[in-house]
Amino acid sequence: MIMGFILEMGLLQAVFSFVTMQLQLCSVFFTFSLGTRTHYFGRTILHGGAKYRATGRGFVVRHIKFAENYRLYSRSHFVKALEVALLLIVYIAYGYTEGGTLAFVLITVSSWFLVISWLFAPYIFNPSGFEWQKTVEDFDDWTSWLLYKGGVGVKGDNSWESWWDEEQVHIHTLRGRILETILSLRFFIFQYGIVYKLHLTGSNTSLALFGFSWIVLVAIVMIFRVYTFSPKRSSKFQFLFVRFIQGVTSLGLIAAISLLVVFTDLTIADLFASFLAFIPTGWGILSVAVTWKKLVRSLGLWDSVREFARMYDAGMGVLIFTPIAILSWFPFVSTFQSRLLFNQAFSRGLEISLILAGNKANVEV
Repeated sequence: MIMGFILEMGLLQAVFSFVTMQLQLCSVFFTFSLGTRTHYFGRTILHGGAKYRATGRGFVVRHIKFAENYRLYSRSHFVKALEVALLLIVYIAYGYTEGGTLAFVLITVSSWFLVISWLFAPYIFNPSGFEWQKTVEDFDDWTSWLLYKGGVGVKGDNSWESWWDEEQVHIHTLRGRILETILSLRFFIFQYGIVYKLHLTGSNTSLALFGFSWIVLVAIVMIFRVYTFSPKRSSKFQFLFVRFIQGVTSLGLIAAISLLVVFTDLTIADLFASFLAFIPTGWGILSVAVTWKKLVRSLGLWDSVREFARMYDAGMGVLIFTPIAILSWFPFVSTFQSRLLFNQAFSRGLEISLILAGNKANVEV
């Protein structure tokens, strides 16, 4: 790209144009739009159904809600960005670089740039994306959408459950299901690799240890079911009994972890590493379950799978929303964003606040 600029404009003008583009975050936008093309190109190869996909090249002056951006880019960008981030964290924890910290930074800086671009580009280029009042409204809208029950006639724009069902429509062929299952196996590699790096396991490399980690995962799933269980029709006694069981489970869980830390080689670092291992494993199980939806539904496990998926989407949403909320506390961030997005308009003296508010200029007749 730089060589093309030099040939067209000359060296000095090319350097000036390139620096200007970087200040306008063109690289962030290009990286994000490339992710859109890559995602739908890969989906078409796996499942067919080629059609036009918007890449978001239009000029937007209205504020887009957080939930809408999440619906549009969750599967195409956010999931993949978090997967790359997990790989980078594993590399930090267990990787080895001869050159030390500097070599690590040089090796991974482009990957971290991709992660940040895919996670936050929709909100960086979203007008009023860091305005506190808009942020509060976006959070209320997102939580309402996440918790709203789906049903017949309910669109994905109004309910997470309906949106989640719509996201699975493209998986409809046996070939696509088999390929999706094979690709989902990559998530289990996280667990396999991290289990043998725990202090608790020492130098033990037997497959039985990996099998035991799956038993622990099943136990975690059962504990989750205890906390999320809510009978549709319950009396006051049943409600209190469920809360009692949940309280006993919490105390037992804390006691068990404390005893393991005290009387075994399990460390606090091992707990975080286990958390790092089980998150992608759970997502892999969800991906396989969604791929073979009819089989899972026939086993009566579909409601549980849906609740797990809701939990993952809630976690991803909070992870993305938290930095936005923190930056929204500082008014200068919103001002800087408006200046970045509408720099030419500011230079021409236009009233950006009126444009964003959707007001029309007063015209004297």
